[in-house]
Amino acid sequence: MAPLELYQKIYVDPGFLETNHGQIPCNNCHGGNPDDSNWLTAHDSMIKDPTTSKALAICGECHEEIAAKAVSSLHYTLAPFSRAIAARMGDVRKDARKLVDHAMDIHCNTCHASCGQCHVSRPDYVGGGFLAKHHFKRTPDMDTTCASCHGGRVYGEYTAANEDNEADVHFDDEEMTCMQCHKSPEMHACATDVTSRFELPERPRCLQCHEDVVAEKPKTQSHKIHGNKVACQVCHAQATKNCYSCHVGTDKKGLPYFKCRKTAFDLKIGLNPRKTKDRPYDWVVLRHPAADPKIFDHYVKNSLPDFNALPTWKLDTPHSIRRSTAQNKECNNCHGKKELFLTRDDVADGEVEANRSVIVPESKIPEPVTSKP
Repeated sequence: MAPLELYQKIYVDPGFLETNHGQIPCNNCHGGNPDDSNWLTAHDSMIKDPTTSKALAICGECHEEIAAKAVSSLHYTLAPFSRAIAARMGDVRKDARKLVDHAMDIHCNTCHASCGQCHVSRPDYVGGGFLAKHHFKRTPDMDTTCASCHGGRVYGEYTAANEDNEADVHFDDEEMTCMQCHKSPEMHACATDVTSRFELPERPRCLQCHEDVVAEKPKTQSHKIHGNKVACQVCHAQATKNCYSCHVGTDKKGLPYFKCRKTAFDLKIGLNPRKTKDRPYDWVVLRHPAADPKIFDHYVKNSLPDFNALPTWKLDTPHSIRRSTAQNKECNNCHGKKELFLTRDDVADGEVEANRSVIVPESKIPEPVTSKP
């Protein structure tokens, strides 16, 4: 993503003043003193992004229902992510918990997205700057907003910016943007009681558009055979980006950094750790996030004593979908192909216990098909 020139970051289009939002006095949202003729002191108490801490008061004045949900949403609170860290911390001592919270504020919570960082400006994570000269965008732009935080993996997979994969068929053939699947109800949905994005009832599902796949008489033999046993992505996803052993810290100048031992493009099929009524599959695609028991060691040692409380290979829905993939061109491109399945050999020694629920025993790997069905 190209950096913005300084004037692009701060320039307010005069046309904005004619819009509904432009009719609101600046200080109503941003504070400051409009009666002070000295611009330096007039801006002393100015708030750069009033929607970070005052979204209900600022946005909620007109968008009460949306704002009330948004402030407890996944993007606003990062709640599921924080709960995962808390589960791995267990009953760690209070001083260690404070240091981990401090580390997360520096390295993790910078991806927090307020109302303004989606609809007015680019996220602070990439240096901010207006999306359209302070015009409010009802539907954010995928390339400047979504890609700001999701550019390293999801956006790259979806648009073919990563490695040798083809672009996702929804992007390549239909030119669909993120928001055509991830609509407002999901983005603003309350995440107070969820431990994962997969628990949001508003999330998109393949079957919302592809109902024929699980109809009484599916159009294809493969859908008839696999039915609700195999998640769509198992057959229709390309390789995804996996990160291993990430450590965070600050350098001598106090600047934050992260070190990742390695990244790799893999497709790993595993057992479904989250079977639900609408996700009943036996087989799913798994991804390895940047989880590591020593990730916060720069700030405090042994901060995640219950690291094995959660799998380090987690349920994934890759954004690298194609109608035809390497694994679905022939039955035996998947059946009997051990390297596609997450086995004990793929899991680091210190992570075996955490992944018992998703590791595929070799006895469960589907046998090669000897004749066409």
